Amino acid sequence: MAAHRRPRQYPFRGHTARTAAIVALAGAATATGFDGTGQAEPRLTPAQVKARVDSLYREAETATQKYDGAKEKADAGEHRLNSLRDEAARKTLKLNSAREALGSLAAAQYRSGDIAPAWQLALSSDPNRYLDDAALAERAGDRQSAAVSQVSRQLQEIERLRGAARVALKSLKSHQAELRRQKKTVTGKLAEARRLLAELPPAQRDGMTGADDAYRTAVGDAIRSADGLGQALEQDGAATAPDSRAAAAVSYAFAKLGSPYVWGATGPHAFDCSGLVQAAYRSAGVSLPRTTYAQIGAGRRVSRSELRPGDLVFFYSGVSHVGIYVGDGRMIHAPNPSAPVRVAPIDQMPFAGATRVV
Repeated sequence: MAAHRRPRQYPFRGHTARTAAIVALAGAATATGFDGTGQAEPRLTPAQVKARVDSLYREAETATQKYDGAKEKADAGEHRLNSLRDEAARKTLKLNSAREALGSLAAAQYRSGDIAPAWQLALSSDPNRYLDDAALAERAGDRQSAAVSQVSRQLQEIERLRGAARVALKSLKSHQAELRRQKKTVTGKLAEARRLLAELPPAQRDGMTGADDAYRTAVGDAIRSADGLGQALEQDGAATAPDSRAAAAVSYAFAKLGSPYVWGATGPHAFDCSGLVQAAYRSAGVSLPRTTYAQIGAGRRVSRSELRPGDLVFFYSGVSHVGIYVGDGRMIHAPNPSAPVRVAPIDQMPFAGATRVV
């Protein structure tokens, strides 16, 4: 009789082996990750949140300056386009009037028969009168020729204006596209900053966004009560400013303490950083460019040791932030959406340079 042997055991192979491996990995994942402890992202500390929010605000402000610049160009482009269209419309009206005059003259010539001059002389009963009429007709012909030339020039000018309008429209659309891109960047950065701040307990969030609030409140109270540090700074700033325009800009900035930061805003009730500077000097009768990149070149560069009230102080390597120096190592600026217009030390941020408006 044949001996009964136990079947030999073979290791997993092929599809069976892969199935076993997947089952094993799934079990391991269930044991370590699916309970929520192995896969959870580490929670940011308040210090890490602050660092990330500050970085987002700087990135948003850089994008805001690009937005402001694109908006300035778009507004100027729209104004030029409208001007070109208006001018083309005016010249088209003049052209139509000139065409009507030519049409009337041509119709009159057609009705008169326009007989050849030699035959008119031969058939005329009064040659002397004919010669007078011929001279008059020649002068009329000269006027007609001039009218035709004028219509031709008007047509060329209108075509030039239309070509310029097409170029202006293309440029405007490009600036508008840049506006949309920068707006999307700004709103994205600010939304992420708000999300991070919302995850913090209220006490930590208030402490983070309220940095330097005690000083700002003290300054505001001092200004309102016409006594104390705020008044001293403002009076000293006005007294030591290089000229009356700088003094007026400083006074305007003090009057706007507590106003909210709104990106893209130029006042009178909300500002971004370059918008506050532009509005302050506009109140003093001085027109400044819209962006920090242009404002730093709008006057005479001065060193940090030469600063006087009214000077524009710039920060970060990309020159993305600006404030108005008010004396005593301090400035007034519009910081970011979490803080209103306030007084702050100029060493609070990396100093990039200063300009005295002239």
